[in-house]
Amino acid sequence: MSVCPLEYRYGRDVMKNIWNREAKLEAMLSVEAALARAHAEVGNIPREAAEEIERAASSGKVTPERVAEIEGEIRHDIMALVKALAEQCGGDAGKYVHLGATSNDIIDTANALLIKKSLDVIRKDLVALARTLADRAVEHRDTVMLGRTHGQPAVPITLGLKLAVYAAEVIRHIERLDQLRPRICVGKMMGAVGTGAGLGEKAWEIQKRTMDRLGLGVEEAPTQIVGRDRYGEMFNLMALIASSLEKYATEVRNLQRPEIGEAAEAFDTGKQVGSSTMAHKKNPITSENICGLARVVRALAMPEMENMVTWHERDLTNSSSERMLLPHVFVLTDDILVKTEGVFRNLAVYPERMRENIEATKGLIMGERIMLALAERGMGRQEAHEVVRRAAMRAAERGGHLMDALLEDNAVASLMSREELEAMFDPSTYLGETRRIIDTIAERVKNMAMPNLLQMR
Repeated sequence: MSVCPLEYRYGRDVMKNIWNREAKLEAMLSVEAALARAHAEVGNIPREAAEEIERAASSGKVTPERVAEIEGEIRHDIMALVKALAEQCGGDAGKYVHLGATSNDIIDTANALLIKKSLDVIRKDLVALARTLADRAVEHRDTVMLGRTHGQPAVPITLGLKLAVYAAEVIRHIERLDQLRPRICVGKMMGAVGTGAGLGEKAWEIQKRTMDRLGLGVEEAPTQIVGRDRYGEMFNLMALIASSLEKYATEVRNLQRPEIGEAAEAFDTGKQVGSSTMAHKKNPITSENICGLARVVRALAMPEMENMVTWHERDLTNSSSERMLLPHVFVLTDDILVKTEGVFRNLAVYPERMRENIEATKGLIMGERIMLALAERGMGRQEAHEVVRRAAMRAAERGGHLMDALLEDNAVASLMSREELEAMFDPSTYLGETRRIIDTIAERVKNMAMPNLLQMR
């Protein structure tokens, strides 16, 4: 019977298959095999024994069911794995399994292997999202819409600029991921409290050889575990990514509100149902789903930060929580990244409604431009601000256009004609560096995205 929604509702197989029981066991077995190989290379155990351990570890005969059966008897998961692996080894090779290691040498190093694969997927997701946002930013470079601050009309922007801002943020997440990756993808093989005493005189070399074989970095100063500040940094990155995605999805939800109506999630009018009772509904369900799951990802960062606090060289308080935290943070982050990319790739855009909303302000959003124009013509900046403010208040109270209210002021009329003033109310001519910003971000995405997408295939 399924209990967790990750089992039947949320997440993609590509990430779930990294963290399922079989994959975790395979990762731990590969660590045991790499350890045996390292021992053999430094002369601690026979080469044939290491080869036999490696063969048994990759044979598929060490199963989760057998490990669980042994654990039920001895009540120790890693020792159960060790026994299950040893019993599959021919000759006396089994006696060399796990030589000199402690449980978390295996657990943390296996985690690093799974984290490395997971970060590959997350990076690919981020690149795909950045490319979609950049492509649509270029597509809507000249699609003029209201900029809004405090939920109120501000000055004109374009939809392209809004999307370029999002793409730039995603680029920063990719940079953060690349920067932290070497700090996260590390394992350890230094025994019970991190001294390496149980591995003998060649402990340092054994650890290095083990991690090199696995393609991982080395925890340079371990205790019994890899430093959990590393995990804390990674979880906080996932929380940052999730917060960005919630921000983007919240914008879609707001723009889809009927009173705004400038953009919306794609909706299959032929089949899709919006409500079980209100048949007219077209709800932004994917964006709402993104927002809800993002909150869970953010929440997962806190227990991992608390896992940094352990007694002395280590206690067991991090173990149970991380069994849930690690798969959940990656499965959910991947899930909402892919959903967000789909929302923006298929986003319906309504430029006519954008124009209507601009026109509904009756020129008020061009107040800044008028103020600056008056200042250029010799009126003091503060005086110009007050003149425009008073005119804006009069126009709003009467429901009239700002231009008419401005021309009632003799100081304005003396500095510019109706024709000059009228020309300043075209929002498409007051967009500043919008195009340059969009093109700059699009070029950055193009240059960073293509090579990495090829690497991830």
